[in-house]
Amino acid sequence: MILGFGWAALALLFGYLALFFWGSALAAQAASRSVWLFALAAGRDRLAAFGFRSAFVLAFFGPLLWLAWPVLHKTDPVWTEGKALVLGLIGIFVAGLGAMIAFAAQMSMGASWRVGVVSGATGDLVSGGLYRFSRNPTFVGQFALLLGVTLTIPSIPTIVAPLLFFGSAAVQVRSEEAALRKSFGAEYDRYATSVPRWIGLRRREGK
Repeated sequence: MILGFGWAALALLFGYLALFFWGSALAAQAASRSVWLFALAAGRDRLAAFGFRSAFVLAFFGPLLWLAWPVLHKTDPVWTEGKALVLGLIGIFVAGLGAMIAFAAQMSMGASWRVGVVSGATGDLVSGGLYRFSRNPTFVGQFALLLGVTLTIPSIPTIVAPLLFFGSAAVQVRSEEAALRKSFGAEYDRYATSVPRWIGLRRREGK
C-alpha cells in the first residue's frame, strides 16, 4: 500500500525527470551541440552512467513493481504498508527540496550543462548561485530527491537507489574534476579550494 505522501513523492520524481530532460534540451540548443555524453563514457564513467540510470529506475518503478506483485513487498522487511506517516511527511519535504535544488542548479549552468563527462567537452566554469556552496549542487539535489522517496516509500529498491546514485556520483565527480582542472587549470584549483565538493560554507582561499 502506498499512501498520499508516497504517490506525491513519485509524482515529484516523475515531474523532476521531465524538467531534467526539458532543461537538457534547452542547454543543447544554447550550446548548439548535444549535452549527452554518457554514450562517450568509458571505463568507470560508463559504470557510473549505468548507475545513475538504474538509481532513478529503481526509485520510480521499484515501488510500483512491489505493488503489482504483493509477494515482493510482503517479503520486504522495510516495507511499511503506508503506516510511517511521519517519515512520509519528512520524505516529501526532502524530495521536494531536492528536486528544486537539482533543477535550479541545472538551469543555472546554461549552455555549460553536460550529462556525463568527457575530457575536452566541458563548458564554461560556473561558480555563482548554488555553486558558491557546492561544486555539485545538482548531484546534492538529486540525492536528496531520491532520499526523500526512500523515506516516503521505504523498500529495498528505494533504499538501494540513493546508495547506487551516490556511488555513481562519487565516481563521475572525480572524472569531472580532472576534466575541469585540465580545461581551466589554476582558475578551477582556486574554485575547488574555496568551495566544498558536496555542500558547505565557502572557504577563504588559502584555508
